[in-house]
Order: sequence, then C-alpha cells, then structure tokens
Amino acid sequence: MVKNRVLNILFSLVLAIGSGQVYAQGESFVQTISGKYRASDQGQQPEFLKTLVDYDDQVFVLSDQGVYYLFEEQLIPDTRYSSLAGKIPLDLAVQEGTGYLYYLYGDRFLSNARAGKPFGKLPEGVYNRFVVNAEGDLMLAGSGKLALFQDGRLVELGKVSGQVQQLVVHEGVFYLKADDRLWRVNGKNQLEEVISVKGLQAVAFRGAELIAGTSSGYAVFSLRDRTQLVPWQENLPVPDIKHLAVNGGFVWAGTDQGAFRHLLDGGFRYYASKRWLMEDEVIDMAFDSKGDAYLLTKSGINLLNFREMTLAEKAAHYESKIRQRHIRFGFSTETRVKDPENLGKSVLEDDDNDGLWTSFYLGSMAFKYAVTEDSKARRYAWESFEAFERLLSINQLQGFPSRTFERTGFKVSGPSKWRESPDEGWEWKGHTSSDEFVGYIFVAAVMDQFVAKTETERARVAAFIDEILMHMIDNDYYFVDIDEKPTLWGRWNPEYINSYPETVVDRKLGSTTLIAGLQLGYALTGKELYRAEAFRLMEEEGYLDNIRIDLNQIRATPNVIFEGHNMGDGGWNHSDDEMAFLTYWVLYHYAFNEDLRNDWAWVIENHWKIELPERNALWSLITYGTQGSIDRPSVFWHLEGFPWQLVRHQVKNSHRKDLNFLEENFRGQTTDRLLHADERSIERHNANPFDLDSGRGGATELTGDEFLLPYWLGRYLKVIP
Repeated sequence: MVKNRVLNILFSLVLAIGSGQVYAQGESFVQTISGKYRASDQGQQPEFLKTLVDYDDQVFVLSDQGVYYLFEEQLIPDTRYSSLAGKIPLDLAVQEGTGYLYYLYGDRFLSNARAGKPFGKLPEGVYNRFVVNAEGDLMLAGSGKLALFQDGRLVELGKVSGQVQQLVVHEGVFYLKADDRLWRVNGKNQLEEVISVKGLQAVAFRGAELIAGTSSGYAVFSLRDRTQLVPWQENLPVPDIKHLAVNGGFVWAGTDQGAFRHLLDGGFRYYASKRWLMEDEVIDMAFDSKGDAYLLTKSGINLLNFREMTLAEKAAHYESKIRQRHIRFGFSTETRVKDPENLGKSVLEDDDNDGLWTSFYLGSMAFKYAVTEDSKARRYAWESFEAFERLLSINQLQGFPSRTFERTGFKVSGPSKWRESPDEGWEWKGHTSSDEFVGYIFVAAVMDQFVAKTETERARVAAFIDEILMHMIDNDYYFVDIDEKPTLWGRWNPEYINSYPETVVDRKLGSTTLIAGLQLGYALTGKELYRAEAFRLMEEEGYLDNIRIDLNQIRATPNVIFEGHNMGDGGWNHSDDEMAFLTYWVLYHYAFNEDLRNDWAWVIENHWKIELPERNALWSLITYGTQGSIDRPSVFWHLEGFPWQLVRHQVKNSHRKDLNFLEENFRGQTTDRLLHADERSIERHNANPFDLDSGRGGATELTGDEFLLPYWLGRYLKVIP
C-alpha cells in the first residue's frame, strides 16, 4: 500500500538536519498551555503593579489595595498573616538565592521567613523601592535618595541623575537604572556607571552578560569589560521593550503588545492576544522553578505553563474534550462560546458543514480502532455514522443528503434553506455542497476499510454511499434540492465541470471527487453502472485529463464568473486543499486498476509538493499512506505545536518586525516561513496558515479532531510510535 518509504525516511532526515531542527518524533515534548487568573474581589478592580514568585513557587502580586496571591486559579487578598492583613506595602522583593519574600512599608521592611527575624526600621516616607541580596543586604530608592541597609544600619549612597526606574540584584551586586544609564554599587559602596544607552527602558542579566532593552530592541554587553557582545537585536516581534527577564537561558521581553522569548536558534515565540493574555500590555513578568511564566497584565496573572507530555496524552485530552462538550446527535461540533474562561457554559449548534467536520472525528476513531481495537473507538465511529445516515433519512428526497438537522425551533446556522422534516419535531437543511460529498466518501471508505466487520455492517456503509451516488446519477450529476433545482455547489455535470479553464481548480477538483466516489461505489456495491459511468466520464468527458492537470498551472484567471461568483480570482482556496486530500485517500485506495493507481499517485505527489511550505501533518500522512512521500519532521512539528486550548481568539502578527514578508502572491503565503502554531490563530485544515491576522474573536471553540485524524492516521501508518 505504501511505497518508497525508505527513500522518504532518508529524505526527511536530510530535511531535519538541513533545517537545524530536530523534533521529538514520538518522544515527550513541551506543550504551552494558557491560564488566566483574575482577582476574586467583587469590589473595585485593584491596580496591579508587580508580580513575584517565591522559593515555594507561590505567586504574589503587589497592588494598590495590598498583596494578592494565586490560590486555586484566583488571585485573592493575602490575609494569612493577621499582622499584615490590611496593610499595603510600597514594594515586594524576593531575596536573591533564598527566594524569601520581603515587604517594604513606609517606615520598615520585614519578612515572614526565618521565623520572622528579617526586619529593619527606616525613615518614614523616604523609600518606595528595594531589592535584597543573598546576604540579607538591601538597596533602597525613593524621594531622590538611595541607600543600602547593611548590618542593621542605613548607609546612604550618592545621587544619580534622573529618576530611578529599576533596581536589580545580580550575583550579590546591586544595580539601578535611572533614565538612560545603568549604575552599580561597587565594593566600596560607591555608585559607578556601567553603561549609557539612549532610550534605555529595562535591563536583565544572564551570567556575566548584561541585556539592555530600549524602544528599538536590545543588545548584550559584557559585565566584565562592558563591551557589546551581540549586535543590536532590532528585528523582534515588538522592538519597544518595557520589561526584560532571563529564564532557562532565554531572553524574555514584555511589551505593550504582548511578550516574547528569544529562542537559542534565533527564532521567537510571541504571546499576545486573548489567546494568551487578558490584555496585551505586560506590566511585569516572573518565573517559577519549573520555568513557567507569569505575565502580569491589568486584569491579573496570565500563566504560560510549559508542560511535558506525549502525543498520546495530547490525543487523550482532545478525545475526552470532544465527548464532554462537542457531540451533537453524533456530529462532532464546534461550540458557541458564552464565556471563554468557563467553557462549561458553551452551547452546541448546528453548522452547514456538520458532515465534513464530523468526518475528521469519525476518521480518527476508525484509524484508532484499526490500531488499538478499542471497542469504544468503534462504538463512537458507528454513533457518528448513524448521524450521517440520518442526513439521508430525515428529508423527503431520495438519496439527497441534508447538510444538517436540528429539532424544530432551535436551528442556528443561516436561516434560509431549512425545511420541515417528515420526522415530527425536526428540521433539515438543504443547499448541500461538494465539500460535504467529500466527507461522505471519506467516511464510507474508512468505515469499509477499518470498522465494518459483518455483512450487515458492510451493507449499511454500501447503502449509504449508494443512495447518494444514485441521486447524483439520476439527476445528471447534480445535488437537486426540494425546490427541484441544483444546489449552488453540488455540481459534477460535465457541462459545469468543463466550463472552467484548466487554470481554475474547480475543473480538476470536481472531476477528482466524482471519480473517487464512483470508484468507491463500485467497490462497495459491485454495481457495474458506477464503473461504466466513471470510465465514460474519464474517456469521453475529459475527467481523467482534468484530474491530471498539474496544480502548478492553477493561477489567477479573470472573468470566470458563476452565479455572480468570481471563480478565477481571489487567490488559492485552502478549502479545496482539504477536500482534495481527503478525496485522495479514497481515490488511491479504491482505484479501478494499477494504471489508474499510478496516475493517482502522481496527482497526489504533485499536490503534496506544493503544500510543503504549510507543513501540514494530515497532508503529509495522507500522501505517505497513498503515494509514499512524507515530510516527517513537519508531521511532528505540526502535531506537537497544535494548540492545547482551541477557543478561536483574534490573533494579530502583521505588525511584527521579526518577519520576512513576501510580495502578494496567489498562494497567499505572506512570510518566508510558517509561524509556530503558538503564534497563529486557531483554524481548521481549510484555512491559510500564513494568514497573519485572523480569528473568531473568541466566539467559538474547535473540537480537536483536527489533531486526532492526523495523529491516529500517523499511528496507523507507524510514523508515530
């Protein structure tokens, strides 16, 4: 079934080595998971000022109303110490080395650590910032004054020009940033200038390195001789850096447009939009001992949890999520989100493409059953197949598949094209399109290959596809709705198909889906009609030549108009990619003969090569499971990066300064490389992954079967261990 695998494994290894990227290939990897934690108070929203993490990984936040700490996914006022409850510190600090939390008040500092012994009195109203080194010494700033607190006494330091904006302790040495200069306290308790950088806004340290951030990027200097070690880093997601930190060797930057970390290979991970942050303006950053990031914004703490897991654990997460809140009458359904922070309130709604979307879930369960023989996977596949069968039985028409159905009075998707069902209390939606047909033939194929075990079960699958194909043949290769007219996009008639020039993909795609369906119908039913019709269409109507069209020929073709739609302009249609690759599984595996199978192998490879920049795991795995080619590193890159949380927030990347933008092109490829899934909007396989600014405003949540189908197909093909 699968050819050239050894050659393609070697090719994939060359790709991996050449790109300098090695992926887990079935081992554990790190998944980024978002958490958002607001203040529990019902009163006035506190103004959050600073966040810290102590040695127990407790997360604290300083506000104008006092100290909060993170407890059971909420920020709550810290009233655990009665003596401090109600008191509002001016500053908090975590002692270098020990991780003990210290408090600064108007006339004193203290800590609850070490039996509460750390304590010192200060002149009232003078100091409002401080840091603490491992020896227990303090550096304090405020009201134009600087001082050290050492050995129980206050030692005033000289003045610096400008306003003090940041105090830092690094390896026992105190530093302060004032306007464009960074100063440090030397061994004689004297201030000496370290660097002067125009527009200096933040500093951080990494061993013997000083990292200086400005409104136009950052640079790295040596602490030993103050020489610049790294050229100015200006091509950043957001160059206007307000906060800097180092965690796990990575430089982190907080900006007014989110946060990013600079990877060791020179790339970035950019965290912005409500997908990651309650607000984009980052007030402060802190990190725990596990490397998780806590980004403070106006409304509270935004957690970036870097969790180690396997692809199998990730698959189990989506499977559980789907069963809990995404199954509607057997369909796998995107939900309408009422509250992005409480998905238990989400609502199941009908969708025009319930059949196509559910084919991903049913397909994943079919491949899972083929791999594991898990009886639940088989049961879930049959439950969804029953929903497909009812698409036929719920309406009055012979063999016409409804788009979807719902109980009377509860439909949501587009109000037109709904009809009353003969089944009392139900409505069904017409206007069914060719993309739904693709879902039907893919579902019937995988049910036949992997799930149907008895003659009765195989007959059910055959009857399903037989009814649909006979409707199409009886109606001159149209889906004909209850109004006795062809639906807008349910058309495979030669007059329609061949009306498109070879440069418009509809000619090729329509021919492909129909021939695949007729091949499947012949294999499942044995009806000679299907074979005869397929060869007539291929030989007399040009459908074989249509299928063989080189996709590199597809281009903008003006003035190709159908029913008011401009079919030749508008760029590459990524929904057509989705339809084509699902069809390829059927086209190849149910080929009438080996000559055609070889033709179909060329067709699949031709399309797969064009799609390589998009790094789509499903396209590669379907290609591997048919023609034999695969981009193995991208399979793992895609699946490991696939988002854990699937609420479709709005995402923006077009403002970034680290991207190499391409000129406008027919494929819609906006940049020279595909952004990591952490940075893109959450989409199905029918979207352009190179879209930089997109999303659904947090209104819906995908199911996760977008991951499950390539995952279980990869398991079936033994690509994924």
